[in-house]
Amino acid sequence: MMKKTLFLFIGFLVSFHYASAQNIGSSPEYIKALTAEWQGERFPDGRPKVSDRLLERLKNISMEEAWGVLRSKGYMNQFESGWMILNPDEPMTGRVVTAQYMPLRPDYDKYIREQGKRENRAQQGGSNSWPIDVLVEGDVYVADSYDKIVDGTLIGDNLGNSIYAKSKRGVIFWGSVRDAEGLDDIEGFNAWIRGADPSYITQMMLTSINAPIRVGRATVMPGDVVLAKKYGVIFIPAHLVEELVITSEVTALRDKFGHQRLKEGKYKPGEIDSSWSNEIKKDFLNWLRNYPGQLPMSQQELDNYFKERHW
Repeated sequence: MMKKTLFLFIGFLVSFHYASAQNIGSSPEYIKALTAEWQGERFPDGRPKVSDRLLERLKNISMEEAWGVLRSKGYMNQFESGWMILNPDEPMTGRVVTAQYMPLRPDYDKYIREQGKRENRAQQGGSNSWPIDVLVEGDVYVADSYDKIVDGTLIGDNLGNSIYAKSKRGVIFWGSVRDAEGLDDIEGFNAWIRGADPSYITQMMLTSINAPIRVGRATVMPGDVVLAKKYGVIFIPAHLVEELVITSEVTALRDKFGHQRLKEGKYKPGEIDSSWSNEIKKDFLNWLRNYPGQLPMSQQELDNYFKERHW
């Protein structure tokens, strides 16, 4: 009886140890807690599932417009610039999958590899393939590799092909890549990186997937939506994407209307640059109703916008 009790107690301790171990990949419950303000559909891993339609519309939003909306909401630390970009004229939007890398420490690296086995992560190759394994279409792989260039190359063209096959997107690395020419040959793939180097990754270790990370001066959460252009990269909390898109679209339309009316000489610059009079507001709404071409938003979205907001 004593042996059986001791065996059960040891089994309990082992089970408790494994259950309390820190996972490499964040749990759905943790991601849901991090993104609690999102009220819509989610992926099985807990990340917010912002619609593909909004991701497409976001491509047409300027950095200044997106940044202005976030700043008005108190999100001051969501932008970073100074990137090396594979295809600068091709904007990229997508849902963020995060990864954190640190300088290698043998005892911690041993733990990471053992935990990776328990989480059924690939044992062949390096752990830098693990974030790629979780990607789905529409994801952007975002990593903080502490701005390491030489011996800090997270991917080459082989992993780049795998990334694009899964996500139909690219990467944003606060670090470097190798085989930049090979990556550039992957049609549709794009990358915002800090540099490129022919060296292989060494003396680095992956420490987390889908946990909060820092990218330069920006704080990034799993499930954020990224807008990446040649002017910089901005990370948008999922619950603000829809409002940011419609607000930015209306701002762009207001600017277009204002520029047109100034060229026509209908209003003075001071009238357009300050709070609009009722006459200008009425003129703008009439201009929208007769807008040549396709408005970026639906009429219902436009009506809701003006119903819920002051000029």
